[in-house]
Amino acid sequence: MEKITFNDLHLSADIKKAIEYMGFVKPTPIQAQAIPYILEGKDVIGQAETGTGKTAAFGIPALELVDMTQKKVQMLILCPTRELANQVAEEMNKLSRYREIKICAIFGGQSIERQMKALKKGVHIVVGTPGRIMDHLERNTLKLDTVKMVVLDEADKMLDMGFREDIELILEKANDKRQTILFSATMPKPIIKLTTRYQREPLLIKTQPKNVNVSQIEQFYLETKGRPKHEMLCRVIDSYDMKSSLIFCNTKKGVDELVVTLRRRGYLVDGLHGDMRQKQRDDVMSSFKNGEIETLVATDVASRGIDVKNIEAVFNYDIPQDTESYIHRIGRTGRAGKEGRAFTFAAGREIYRIKNIQKHTNTVIRCKELPSAA
Repeated sequence: MEKITFNDLHLSADIKKAIEYMGFVKPTPIQAQAIPYILEGKDVIGQAETGTGKTAAFGIPALELVDMTQKKVQMLILCPTRELANQVAEEMNKLSRYREIKICAIFGGQSIERQMKALKKGVHIVVGTPGRIMDHLERNTLKLDTVKMVVLDEADKMLDMGFREDIELILEKANDKRQTILFSATMPKPIIKLTTRYQREPLLIKTQPKNVNVSQIEQFYLETKGRPKHEMLCRVIDSYDMKSSLIFCNTKKGVDELVVTLRRRGYLVDGLHGDMRQKQRDDVMSSFKNGEIETLVATDVASRGIDVKNIEAVFNYDIPQDTESYIHRIGRTGRAGKEGRAFTFAAGREIYRIKNIQKHTNTVIRCKELPSAA
């Protein structure tokens, strides 16, 4: 089968020029499949991970469908975090470099007055987080009656963060003739309910998860059996004399508590989660990359921007919610041909979840004895 090129997608000359300028050679699988359907006006569910090119998959058709003569909000893109909203807005600005399209990023931690001024001047595309979008709707500084398309990016993460009610209110306020596009790495029941209620005969486009080179990653699980997890964690870090490790917790509170515990024990550690200000997150990431901190504790949402080459081990301090999250987490180690290790703490019935992950990833996760104090 021949590979699809951007020429096959019937895009306008200026968008193709921008794509070329950005150095895109050929569309990724999600782009090749989603762009034609979105351009046709169909509702789409894209099941794809971060790093598969999904921003351009919805961004290119959104830009193509904007009527530049109308200075009204025509496209609304909802993202779970301010980093992702910023990232999406930046990529769309690059894609529209040869078009007079106004894109406004709206999220917390920024001056709301500045955002209000930008909206008043007139914008075509709004990229934002649900909480701040709701603020503007309540102040009547943002209207969605002219919106032609709503995109929910990383919908599963937005629901995990408790944005379901906000998302539903936003969708109900948006023009009911709009096109609704949803991207999600996983498809839990709440996402399926959302698509059933707010999409019209959506097409499901599913891409294969990125292959993690598991041959480079040794995978283990440790049964906690009532023992304090933080003590077991310290024992493993010490026994391997780790200089760079990444620990995943399922909650922000869990991150904060573990950071305090590890600091008291003398570890060079910091945390990363969605409640931190952008500057704080940037500083933490910079310290981790430079080796000023040896251990980073993070939630899944905050981890999406972590791209550090020499992480020796990943710890699932809390067992991940699904197989995709597990793959996403352990893929942070064993990069660039180096060996990596992944350790998952499990208790009681969680062992069944380990077996399930093994089955779906076709790998072996071995039970590991806790190293002795000696």
